[in-house]
Amino acid sequence: MPSCLVVDDSKVIRKVARHILESLDLQVEEAGDGREALEICDASVPDVVLLDWNMPIMSGLDFLKELSRRNLPRPPKVIFCTTENGVDHIRAAVDAGADEYVMKPFDRDTLESKLQIVGVL
Repeated sequence: MPSCLVVDDSKVIRKVARHILESLDLQVEEAGDGREALEICDASVPDVVLLDWNMPIMSGLDFLKELSRRNLPRPPKVIFCTTENGVDHIRAAVDAGADEYVMKPFDRDTLESKLQIVGVL
């Protein structure tokens, strides 16, 4: 069963994402900020990370940059999931290593499509 780490400071978004991901047969863990997400990844690397941009303590972009510095043998696929839709934000996310980008609010079909694109489903 593929694993997904949902990283978002909103409990509601994490709950909605968990519900969708579990319905797609993914094992789900949650983190409320980038620092907590790094600790989880250091312990056990998920197959995919659903990552918010704007979070306290450590932003999604900072998390992604730090994750790439770890030179993991099998780094997770990363799907940025955010309200930031400017071309500059998307370019910065891709440059930092994001594999895909999805806008909030998202639905099951959109998330399923992105997971298929990155090869997790």
